[in-house]
Amino acid sequence: MKKIIVALASLGVLMGAVAANAGPEEDRLKLVKFFGEKYSDVKAGDYIYGSLAFDPDSMSQYKSIMEFPPYSGDIDKGEKLWKTALKSGKTYADCLPNGGKDIAGNYPMFDDAKGKVVTLEDVINACRVANGDEAYAFGDPKTMGLLTAYMRTLSDGMKMNIKVEGEGARKAYEDGKKTFYSRAGQFNFSCANCHVDNAGNRLRSELLSPAVGHATHWPVFRGGDTLVTLQKRYEGCHKNVRQVPDKAGSTRYNNLEYFHSYISNGLPLQASVFRK
Repeated sequence: MKKIIVALASLGVLMGAVAANAGPEEDRLKLVKFFGEKYSDVKAGDYIYGSLAFDPDSMSQYKSIMEFPPYSGDIDKGEKLWKTALKSGKTYADCLPNGGKDIAGNYPMFDDAKGKVVTLEDVINACRVANGDEAYAFGDPKTMGLLTAYMRTLSDGMKMNIKVEGEGARKAYEDGKKTFYSRAGQFNFSCANCHVDNAGNRLRSELLSPAVGHATHWPVFRGGDTLVTLQKRYEGCHKNVRQVPDKAGSTRYNNLEYFHSYISNGLPLQASVFRK
C-alpha cells in the first residue's frame, strides 16, 4: 500500500501548478477541460457518479441497487427528525430558506456577517439553537447525518450553485483550494494527487474518482448501511495519508468543502446514494 501511494504521489500535481493563480471559474473550467480531454468518452454529467463513470459494469450494479436502496429505512428516520417539532414548536422548514427545499446546492456559502463559510450543517444547527435545542455534532451519522441525508432529498436534481463573491469569500475559497492541492501527511500526498492527477486510475482494486462531481452526492451510504458525510470522508482521507485530521466542521474543512463544491457548479445533486 505504501509503495503504491508513494508511486502515485511521484506523478506530480500538474493541475495544482496550472491553477495556482486562477480565479474560481477559471479553476472549474480548467478541471472540466482536463477531465474532458483525458476521458473524452465520459460525459461531464456522469461525474456525479464518481468512479462509476469509468466502469460500466459497476454503474450497472449501482443502478440495480438504487432501484431498492438497502438504506431506505434510514432516510425514513431522517424524515422523522426533519418533521419533529423543535422545543419552540417550530420545525426546520419554518426557519430555513424556502422551507428547506431546493437550497442544498447553495451551500456551503460565505456569510459576510459572520465572516466565514457556512455549511448546510451550520444552518441546521443555527436553526436548532435559535429554537431552544442543542446543536448536533458534525458528522454524527445518527443525527446530523440522517437529517442531512433526508434534507438533501428535498433538493434532489438541483444544480450546484456555489457563489464566491467579495474579498472574504475569495480568501476562504483560496484557503480551501490550498488544502486541496497541498501535500500533507507522512505520504506527502494531496487531494489532487488522487482525484485530479490519478482520477480513473486504480489504487489496488479501486478506481479513483474525479474531483469534479464529488460534492454532489453526500452523505453516502457505504456498503449500503454505513452513512458517511463529506467532511468525515475528509477525515478518513487525511488519516489514510497519515496526517492528523481536523474534526468535521473545522474552518479548514469548511473552506475545503467550499472550494470542492464550487468546482462541481452546474452539476445536479443526487441525494442518498450507495457507494462501495
